[in-house]
Amino acid sequence: MGIKFREARIEDYDQMYRLWGTTEGMGLSNSDTKENIERFLKKNPGLNYICEDDGKIIGTILCGEDGRRGYLYHLAVDKKCRRNGIGEKLVNLVLNSLKEKSIIKCHLFVYCENEIGKTFWEKTGWYKRDELLIYSKDIK
Repeated sequence: MGIKFREARIEDYDQMYRLWGTTEGMGLSNSDTKENIERFLKKNPGLNYICEDDGKIIGTILCGEDGRRGYLYHLAVDKKCRRNGIGEKLVNLVLNSLKEKSIIKCHLFVYCENEIGKTFWEKTGWYKRDELLIYSKDIK
């Protein structure tokens, strides 16, 4: 069977969540429940992908859009499978899908201490924005 890329489905959730949980620098929260991810996938068709090798998920990327901008989440590649272009291919699949929707800019969030993530994004042509801050509020 080998490596293949395809759109993520909610049936992939358990494998995706396991991969996210073993990926250093990945932030997981209550927003990552199966119900919330299912809602996210339904709201953003054609923007979320996985890479699998013989049925085992070895890479994921989530993306949402608001009609103006795209937002990437949860890019993860199994540690044993890195440096083979999987992460870059997942990102390009999403960027091409955004382009088809006439979205011309995409953002992502990286934890300050996530050196592996920062290095990947900079090496693949993304630039850090020093003029922006992110603010959050829990809605209860």
